[in-house]
Amino acid sequence: MIRPGTDADAAHYIRLVREAWAEYPGVVFDLHGELPELLHLATHFAERGGALWLSEDAHGMIAARPLRDEDQGWEICRVYLDKAARGTGLAQRLLAVAEDHARAHGARRLVLWTDTRFLAAHAFYEKAGYVRQGAIRILDDLSNSLEFRYSKPCAGLVVEALDAAAAASAERPLARLLADCVAQGGSLSFRAPLEPARARAFWKGVTTEVAGGARILLVAWLDGALAGSAQLHVAAQENQPRRAELEKLLVAPALQRRGVARALLRRAAQAAAAWGRPLLTLDTRAGTAAEALYRAEGWVETGRIPRCEEDEQGTLRDVVLFHKEAA
Repeated sequence: MIRPGTDADAAHYIRLVREAWAEYPGVVFDLHGELPELLHLATHFAERGGALWLSEDAHGMIAARPLRDEDQGWEICRVYLDKAARGTGLAQRLLAVAEDHARAHGARRLVLWTDTRFLAAHAFYEKAGYVRQGAIRILDDLSNSLEFRYSKPCAGLVVEALDAAAAASAERPLARLLADCVAQGGSLSFRAPLEPARARAFWKGVTTEVAGGARILLVAWLDGALAGSAQLHVAAQENQPRRAELEKLLVAPALQRRGVARALLRRAAQAAAAWGRPLLTLDTRAGTAAEALYRAEGWVETGRIPRCEEDEQGTLRDVVLFHKEAA
């Protein structure tokens, strides 16, 4: 259903962009003044080492090109769909084609820019694992455009710390991740099922603490998919200046046993040491895979709280306390 675009498809590109922009007041479509490349768009991207695709029914388009100023970076661009085609899965298929092409040509990071007014696009990109990064770009155009930069690692297993803007943009996928892990029976303070509104409210609180410097949020991607997260509470008490609490270690159920949790733990230890908090602590329900993982990673049992936490069947279980000195 998706094929390489050609210059002969110019009428389709022009229609897709014009109709999409017409949905937003104040967005001006000026073909010859600001968008002349739409008349020869396939050549435009080919000359820049990129590629362009169009769905067979001409309901959607997408392009990708390497970035000269970002090593192993590729930009996803010109993502437009007919209004009737949204929600059909076409956008996801187009994005997968562009991402796979970029990855096959050496991309390690994907970048895209989207107008601050295009709220539905923001939600789509965030669901695909992109997070907001960097300053807003100001375009000197007739639409007075302001654009957000979104980015994500796209190859291998990568763990990154998010700032407040990135954390806010990741709230939707992280809320789904938390709900999935709670549903799986994780020792995560919540009972299943976790309602979406409660999950989003939890992550909004995390974003606030990241902005205030009280919390470090780590997120893991595996081949471009948001795979897990962990948090470090670093707002230590005055008499505990060396201590940070590791909280909410999450791994997407479909991506478990792929090294994601270990990568998050090791990155958390590095972040804590860099923050001046080399003593890490955590707690987890006894008898879980998480307990086994912490022991395998060198965490030391500090003690137990008997019959402290209910499991998914409602049975009271012990909670194990662990600590570890970051190297």
